[in-house]
Amino acid sequence: MYSFLHDLLADKKGGEIFRLFGLWHFGYILLAVAAAAIMLWIFKNKDADEKQRLLRVLSDIAFGLYIADVFLMPIAYGEIDIEKLPFHACTATCVMCFLSYRVAFLSKYRTSFALLAFVSNFVYLIYPAGVMWHSVGPLSYRVVQTLIFHTVMSVYGFLTLVYDSDKIKIASAKRDFPVIAAMTVWAVLGNYVYNGTSEGYSHFFNWFFVVRDPFYAIPANISPFVMPFLNVVLFVAVELLIYFVIWGIKQIGKPSKRAKM
Repeated sequence: MYSFLHDLLADKKGGEIFRLFGLWHFGYILLAVAAAAIMLWIFKNKDADEKQRLLRVLSDIAFGLYIADVFLMPIAYGEIDIEKLPFHACTATCVMCFLSYRVAFLSKYRTSFALLAFVSNFVYLIYPAGVMWHSVGPLSYRVVQTLIFHTVMSVYGFLTLVYDSDKIKIASAKRDFPVIAAMTVWAVLGNYVYNGTSEGYSHFFNWFFVVRDPFYAIPANISPFVMPFLNVVLFVAVELLIYFVIWGIKQIGKPSKRAKM
């Protein structure tokens, strides 16, 4: 049984590989966009309870994919990849979105978790560096699992913004700041504890980009002291931009005063 599963899940090499903005990459992005569009269409006439049930199911699916991966990685790769511990925004928000439906205190931050989940997971779909590094086939478990997981999280975050748009106001951004700040502190802790523990990595971990910037624009000797603060500023700015876009869409949807007259 182990041999069968290992052959099925092991990295596929020697043929076509998954490439940035290649045909397969665009296919995965199209899958995410199509999934969101189909769900919007199916649930457009459903009541609020049905829509919230859909969001909870998507959160459960993402969490299930994440936990299943922990058990399947030793079969596929012979080890559990430390990189996939929940110190990146993508994996951490998956856990927190799941818990927000089960822990009363966290429920008031559910939209903030979903917003951060949408931003981080969608960015990963556009630039999936973690799977490109391995140069494996586009149908390898590593590629399929990673991109399907980020697709589910992206769709969950996007639909939360759509279905909970009445709760999304500039004033509610005050809840986003502590979430992003806590995510940054959590990532700093993860990088501090785990860097140097994996022989498979010649570089240090860079969870949530708090150790170095992804473009190597900031000198390595000062980057760990700058990036945690810069990260908070950048993510808050991106989320404020999303709030502004949502506000603009709401204004367009409102009847004008002249139309009322």
